[in-house]
Amino acid sequence: MPPSQLRRRLRSGVALVLAAAFALVGCAPPTATEVGPDTGEEIPTVTAALPGSVSSLYVGHEAGILNYHLAAISQEGLTMLDTNGDVQPALAESWEQPDDTTYVFALRDGAKFQDGSDVTVEDVVFSLETARDPELSPGLSYYLTGVDRISAIGDDRIEITLNAPDAAFLKNMSSGGAGLITSKRFWQEHDGKIGNSRSLVLGTGPYRVTEFVPDSHVSYERVDTWWGGVPKVKHLTVKFIPDESTRLLAARSGEIDIAFSVPVQQSRSWQQVPDMRIENAPDLSYVGLYFNTTVKPFDDPKVREAFAHSFDRRAVAENLLRNQGEAAGTIMTPESLATVYDADEAREKLAEVPQREFDLDKAKAALSASSQPNGFETEMLVPATGPHLKQAALAYAENLATIGVRLNVREVPIEEWLAAADVSAGYGVSYMWYFSTLGQPEEISSFMLGTGNVSGYENPEIQGLLAQALAETDTEKRIELLLKVEKLQAADIIDVPLWWGQSITAVKMDLGIRDLSPYRFVSCWPAALYRAAT
Repeated sequence: MPPSQLRRRLRSGVALVLAAAFALVGCAPPTATEVGPDTGEEIPTVTAALPGSVSSLYVGHEAGILNYHLAAISQEGLTMLDTNGDVQPALAESWEQPDDTTYVFALRDGAKFQDGSDVTVEDVVFSLETARDPELSPGLSYYLTGVDRISAIGDDRIEITLNAPDAAFLKNMSSGGAGLITSKRFWQEHDGKIGNSRSLVLGTGPYRVTEFVPDSHVSYERVDTWWGGVPKVKHLTVKFIPDESTRLLAARSGEIDIAFSVPVQQSRSWQQVPDMRIENAPDLSYVGLYFNTTVKPFDDPKVREAFAHSFDRRAVAENLLRNQGEAAGTIMTPESLATVYDADEAREKLAEVPQREFDLDKAKAALSASSQPNGFETEMLVPATGPHLKQAALAYAENLATIGVRLNVREVPIEEWLAAADVSAGYGVSYMWYFSTLGQPEEISSFMLGTGNVSGYENPEIQGLLAQALAETDTEKRIELLLKVEKLQAADIIDVPLWWGQSITAVKMDLGIRDLSPYRFVSCWPAALYRAAT
């Protein structure tokens, strides 16, 4: 993923990681509360609160994680991801694969847009061609760079030919990837200027956008055109409330029914809100360090080794994150292996990758053997919207000081931090803060270590393994290839995994959510809501 797209994804996504913000004093992690059975009742209205805002409802223009959560309400792809991360039919009722690079999708009979017009193969071809155009859809085009040709076959089938096999392609055709289908007529009527407060978006999901006020809210109303049936919730409002205390006050006053990304340090306060409960789930996020190998002295493996041994990630996960984040040993997250391994098996597989544990004696010895035996001074940027990142970085600086390295931690506006996520920015050590929408095992590592990576790192063996992994359709074999990648990079100390994130969602006691998982909010999550007995 090019740095420019990472910045777009993070621009809205960084707010979500506040779900893992740690308690500074005596706060145990929250526990989920049992919810009652479905009463079968309709729900007149639901109000949700997001911890940030978006400037566009079209993911092609702005591809942050919050944009994807909103897109999932009203837009669909040819495929969808279930709560296990497996690919299921959506607008495509079925598909076949005549060979390794060709997919033929059969369009669902009777599928309609929210204005009542029929979904045609021409709409699908137009939407995907638009999505792969970097000028029209800079937030989506990366996913479709491997597409050679998109064409209609008769009135109900679409054929897509790839340049090479791509194991992630079917997931990319979901609303969590690049497969956001819209009406060609709607796009042309608005000259492609969609997703704003005037032209909104048009999709095929069960909810139609009725109002969008940037920095305030998005409103939706239920339609009866969705192939999947009629959800229980009639009207939905999503409010943008970045301030944590303001969100809590809104819950206490009964203004919201769901709050995304509850900070763990506030979890006890949220549990005391009348008729509110806490739900926990991993959020497919990754936090780690990466080194810029084009910047001295970080071109020296011994310097990188000293830095790797100086971060106490287990103390951060246990004491600062209060276990609302798990100490990571790999770039791949356990949830990204879920289609092959259960949670324990996934962690066992990932534990095969050797790590340099926190050990200041080893750190000092590595620095003594480096090109900077007497230490040096360097700077690390942290985003102002990530207070937990800053606190962890300050603890890291204290550790480094004991071996003779002065790490200046500088908090900057989020845009400045995002702009620095580029090898040309010249920072030797940086945080990576990444959210995955598809949960593919290769998604983060291919960005961190693939061509044009943020570390300026070139390793032909890793490039070859990544190419094999992307083409490997057997997920278990793909994971084995990626484990080799992880072991090679760990030996060279390019990336230092720190923790895998978790999210906390606050929900009214009389509101149920079916099958809550890391993938729930990249599919049409309001359709999973129901009135629960209390």
